[in-house]
Amino acid sequence: MLKNVAVALTHGVNAFELGVAAEVFGMDRSDQGLPVYDFALVAAEPPPIRANPAFTIGTEHGLGRLAEADLVVVPAGQGYVEREYSEELLNALRAAAERGAWVLSVCSGAFVLGAAGLLDGRRCTTHWRYTRQLAQRWPKARIEPDVLYTEDGPVVTSAGTAAGIDACLHLVRREQGSQVANAIARRMVVPPHREGGQAQYIEQPVPSERSDDAIGASLHWMEENLTEQVTVEQLADRAHMAPRTYARRFQQETGTTPHQWVLGQRILRAQHLLEETNLTVDAVAARAGFGNDAALRHHFVRRLGTTPHAYRRTFRGPSGSEVLG
Repeated sequence: MLKNVAVALTHGVNAFELGVAAEVFGMDRSDQGLPVYDFALVAAEPPPIRANPAFTIGTEHGLGRLAEADLVVVPAGQGYVEREYSEELLNALRAAAERGAWVLSVCSGAFVLGAAGLLDGRRCTTHWRYTRQLAQRWPKARIEPDVLYTEDGPVVTSAGTAAGIDACLHLVRREQGSQVANAIARRMVVPPHREGGQAQYIEQPVPSERSDDAIGASLHWMEENLTEQVTVEQLADRAHMAPRTYARRFQQETGTTPHQWVLGQRILRAQHLLEETNLTVDAVAARAGFGNDAALRHHFVRRLGTTPHAYRRTFRGPSGSEVLG
């Protein structure tokens, strides 16, 4: 059973991500019949720990406290993407995982787990801004950039900030059941489970710099005509190229195929319309070039891991009723 929780703190730890672990596991909710965890803050570097922003944390616990924890939480922190960590901390994390304790990272805390070798061969994630750096530093990690959290063996990793809440509640649900997790979520006034993944939070702007003038002109035309259904042959003809040449140069310029590029831009336009207008989902689908709401929903779920309706609720809230477009 999950009873003993320790949070490993290094200099630069972020207040919010530390607060996530403290809120889920450090609060006494016995008045509701909920479990009370033996919760400790652990100084993984010489205390007092300098937290971000601008305060210090004193604690009586050193790294030895991790040896008795059922769960070790590693929050995010300033500079965690680039910095190095002590062998004492990394050894303690390895030992925790080897004896079967859970090890959970929040956001850039994944870089600490990577340094300990705990991500090698495992599915993992971090904030979408840092997935490329995580892959570069720990190439053996199996990074899933679009999800809110992952679980692989005893290692749980979460995406940016609020996804740490999702990961912690997931672990409570797994160890102590939905009733306990739901009760904690209600007390925190957060959803016990969120739809979709972090892909829906990633802004994907249209590239502004293009080295190939012909392809650049082609891209500009497609941006302005997303409702047009065109083939590679037709696009190649507009660019005065053979289809094979056009496809090759398009791949070199954009890193993807014309079909996938147009699909991405249609999704992006649909996102903007869902966020900024009261158009019906069917009208959004038409204006974004999908034709109907079924096609939009299909591609939206595949790309972003959520539905158009759920996306609109997330980014606009319940206010404003849909109107015909």
